[in-house]
Amino acid sequence: MTALERDLALLASAPPPLLPVVPPGRAAPAPAGVVSANRDVGWVRRMLPLVMARRWRLLAGLLAAAVAMLAQVLAPLMLMLAIDRALIQRTSTLWPFVVALAALAIVRGGLTFYYRSTLYKLAFALEYDLRTTIYEHLTTLSFPFYDRVQSGQLISRANSDIRSVQMFLTFMPIVSLSLGSFFVALAIMLTINVPLTVVAVLPMPFIYVVGVKMRELLFPISWVVQARTADVATIVEENVTGARVVKSFAAESQQMDALGAAARRLRWASIRQIDARARYAPIMEGLPRLGLAAVLLYGGMLAVDGTVSVGTIVAFSTYVVLLQAPFRTLGFILLLSQRAAASAARIYEILDSEPEIADRPGAVDLLAPNGAVQLEDVTFRYGDGGPVLEHFDLHLAPGERVAIVGRTGSGKSTVARLLPRFYDASDGVVRIDGHDVRDLTVASLRAAVGLVLDEPFLFSATVRENIAYARPDAPLADVRAAARAAGAEQFIDALPEGFDSEVGERGYTLSGGQRQRIAIARTLLADPAVLILDDATSAIDVQVEEEIHGALRVLMEGRTTLVIAHRVSTINLAERVVLLEGGRIVATGTHADLMAREPRYAEVLAHIADGDDRPDRWGASR
Repeated sequence: MTALERDLALLASAPPPLLPVVPPGRAAPAPAGVVSANRDVGWVRRMLPLVMARRWRLLAGLLAAAVAMLAQVLAPLMLMLAIDRALIQRTSTLWPFVVALAALAIVRGGLTFYYRSTLYKLAFALEYDLRTTIYEHLTTLSFPFYDRVQSGQLISRANSDIRSVQMFLTFMPIVSLSLGSFFVALAIMLTINVPLTVVAVLPMPFIYVVGVKMRELLFPISWVVQARTADVATIVEENVTGARVVKSFAAESQQMDALGAAARRLRWASIRQIDARARYAPIMEGLPRLGLAAVLLYGGMLAVDGTVSVGTIVAFSTYVVLLQAPFRTLGFILLLSQRAAASAARIYEILDSEPEIADRPGAVDLLAPNGAVQLEDVTFRYGDGGPVLEHFDLHLAPGERVAIVGRTGSGKSTVARLLPRFYDASDGVVRIDGHDVRDLTVASLRAAVGLVLDEPFLFSATVRENIAYARPDAPLADVRAAARAAGAEQFIDALPEGFDSEVGERGYTLSGGQRQRIAIARTLLADPAVLILDDATSAIDVQVEEEIHGALRVLMEGRTTLVIAHRVSTINLAERVVLLEGGRIVATGTHADLMAREPRYAEVLAHIADGDDRPDRWGASR
């Protein structure tokens, strides 16, 4: 195995690197313009800015590799001279050649260490830049993108696909240098003996033809392998995150069958890929050995005739081995290039996705918001579906508390999504403080609108970090005050480490009611001007709910609050109630007023009491 082959194998088997520690606690950003946005050029040219961002390190490594390879190419020539002049002709002593060979070995060893070290550092830097670029772009994409794309697909593209591209971008220059050493060695061989050189390189054109054939076969297979690897990752990710659902329905065998089917599809594609390599790689590796056999046969005949020296035969035997190196790695490089091309295409599917919700040119910050909310003649539909909201009008005065009530699918949660611009209205205008939300910066808008969902998400961090998510620098006193207002302080203090206790993945070490109280505290600490409670007390028992409602009533003073009500008791938080039906407001008034004059309202409340209007995760009751 050559040094280049060892490098390739080592990096291919290396685990993903740990992110470097970058003070003061934030990840180092990728270089600006790290990937070209020009979609009319090939994927390598689009990735070129990523490599050029570290061009000086790359050039230094390539220069060291070039000199090391030159030293390797000169060694057989020095060996030929030593044999012919010092051992056979005896026209010179052996020591100068020994010193020269030792010097070449030292130079090659030192430079090889340098370029390998530089190569690995560059490889992991490229991987870091790619992963950071993809993650940064993912943070800009809107909810419709995540509605379409599975999370397992994204995880696969941010890991295995990046690794494939990174390996190709790193090693392709080194392989190109090895091809350069091929031509240097060929030139030296031609100066020694032209006929013998022709015999040595005679199999090389056939290697190129076989390589092209293998490349044409491997590209579509590499795409299929990468896609099916992502399918397996999706199933695993969903089963890990949904382990409680799987176990609650005793569906382990069903999920194993699904994983087994995906794994079999991946196995089939992988076997086809290995079969293609097994069919052509031995030919590509065997053809150069035919050249070595021909050199020994023809060179031996010339040596017997006295046309060439023994040193020439030894040097040519070594040079033929050097000539083989680029071609022996050609199969692996071709596979790597096809896999990288397939991976790059999948990565560009992410990077070329434009955020549907973004700041307009000239967007302004929402400063000191009062909390006035207006939805004027709003129509909204998800994708190509029918309208969920149609000619919807709703006005909330600053500090007003309004509850939205309606059957499943009436559009209640959709209203909650439009205010912070998770989605844009298909028609009509959503305003806050008289500003069209599309004319405001997304960051300032979402800082002004706080949202507490019926199924809160907690990060695998401490209780304090979860509550202070919007204000990481908030003092403990403020965090504790928010927890106290949400009725969470008592149970948090009872945890082993109090506010420094880890909540576990998604907060599942806590009860549903405890998670909701922490989510409420998180929103209250952010102190938004507009508060949206999407049935935020649904998982809390009646006694605790009353405690939280009491605290919320105090904190809602002066804060515009929109309550998505799926529970009768939640309606009591509001001063005014609006009834939705078919995406439109059909009645509005106080709870007592609607009970007295609107039979549809009483009917909806009856369904709520019976539990028929419970939403599934993130708003199935749109």
